[in-house]
Amino acid sequence: MAEKQKTSWVYTPKAINTRRGLLYGLTDLMGGGWNNIVSGVIFVFVLSQGISPLFTGAVLGIGRIIDAVWSLFFGAITDRFYRTKLGQKYGRRHFFIALGGILFAILFPMFWISTSSWQYYLWVYVAIEVAISMILIPWETLPTEMTPDYKKRTTLSGSRMFISATGTAIVFFTLAVLKSFNNPNAYLYTGITWTVIFVIAIFTSWRASWERPLTPEFLAELDAQPRLGFSGFMKKTVTDYLGTFKNKSFRKHLLVYLLSFTGKDFYSTLLPTFIVIGLSGTSANAPWVLQALSAFGILSIIAAVKLMVTRGPKYLFTLSYLAIIVAMLGYFVIYLTGINNPMWMLVIVSIIYQLGRGILEFTPWNVFPFIPDVDRIFTHGDKAGVYASVMTFFRKSTGALATYIAGWALEEIGFNSTTMTTHANTPLGIQHGIMLIFIFVPIGLLAAALIAARTFKLNRANHDILKAELQRLEEGGSKADVTLETRQVVELLTGHSYEKCWPDQADI
Repeated sequence: MAEKQKTSWVYTPKAINTRRGLLYGLTDLMGGGWNNIVSGVIFVFVLSQGISPLFTGAVLGIGRIIDAVWSLFFGAITDRFYRTKLGQKYGRRHFFIALGGILFAILFPMFWISTSSWQYYLWVYVAIEVAISMILIPWETLPTEMTPDYKKRTTLSGSRMFISATGTAIVFFTLAVLKSFNNPNAYLYTGITWTVIFVIAIFTSWRASWERPLTPEFLAELDAQPRLGFSGFMKKTVTDYLGTFKNKSFRKHLLVYLLSFTGKDFYSTLLPTFIVIGLSGTSANAPWVLQALSAFGILSIIAAVKLMVTRGPKYLFTLSYLAIIVAMLGYFVIYLTGINNPMWMLVIVSIIYQLGRGILEFTPWNVFPFIPDVDRIFTHGDKAGVYASVMTFFRKSTGALATYIAGWALEEIGFNSTTMTTHANTPLGIQHGIMLIFIFVPIGLLAAALIAARTFKLNRANHDILKAELQRLEEGGSKADVTLETRQVVELLTGHSYEKCWPDQADI
């Protein structure tokens, strides 16, 4: 059975080059685009239907929490799905990517129908998030499955971030163009356009990638684990998720990731309101034009691919956070000047922001494929799906919290989306409140992320040492023969003594 499975395209490795990396990364045309749709478009769209800021924030907040809980268990489901006939035939990851792509194609256009019911948007949004999780969680594990090589994984992840930045640009460019016609159905037409682009990208990526070959050794590891009932599965899953926090590198990585991306969420959610309400003379289409400048993030990602190898993630974290903090201070200066329609100034500051944002989004997901290797040497297990689920759970939870807090804060300062539609008809005090939330919350979160990132130790040099030790142990090498340098690196990355690593019984 295993020999037959290994001949399937799902289990057949291919040469990893720039072209293959771009094909793999196409799914993030949807992934990057969707994240920016959630934080930058949906909030404004639901507000435009006459729904209050509090309930608009609740749609995204409640929806993402429900989806986050689903995501928490879904990674473990994909890890174990190999044991089913469907998983064996179509791949434990690829089966769900295809199913999620079909559901997304059906559900996504439904969200952009106009209605005054916030409950409608909530439940359609939840269904879309569930479908997207079925795509992204297994897809995010694929670099770990496709190759153990640092440079090749960087090629895959770097290409992914390049595509993600392209997806962000496409999202806002498409919306800016269609909104410029002042068509009352502009959001619906935009949603349909996005659906076509994203679904083509998902299935192209699905066909161009593969999973870890089903070697006899890998099959033996999987088959050695007992089959669990529902209660046993739940207990095992919760234990696995809590176990990820024993991984020192993952704890630090998660902290940096959540602080920085939550800061980005506040920016994306409140930028349209800040531009239209807080600044004099700006048009309703200006936020989408400025967000379309995310194309500049592609340039910074091209540079980041090389810097990831030569300088490491800590350098990239620092560079991106400082650039965004400078940009946020630039928005503050523009607000203070009170210039009428300061579009040229906004363009300059937004380009600086987008250059920093490109690196911010590139770096964590380039580090992620190496996190399961740290876990593997500690637990002797295979938990890429578990780590993807935990990251997704906390990312969606903090994203939900950020959006809800943004909506709640607008409600608290007295903002009314129905009556306060321009700078001229909005009281000055409310304008000041919007400015303070928009600018200083992201600055505070990014400053905290910058401090945390300065102590991050997982880089190419340390990963090479870790990988070599993993290979030695997998080939039957003795733990007693470890070198002093390798011992120190393993302990630095795992946060545990070397003696506790690589247990005899694998924890899968």
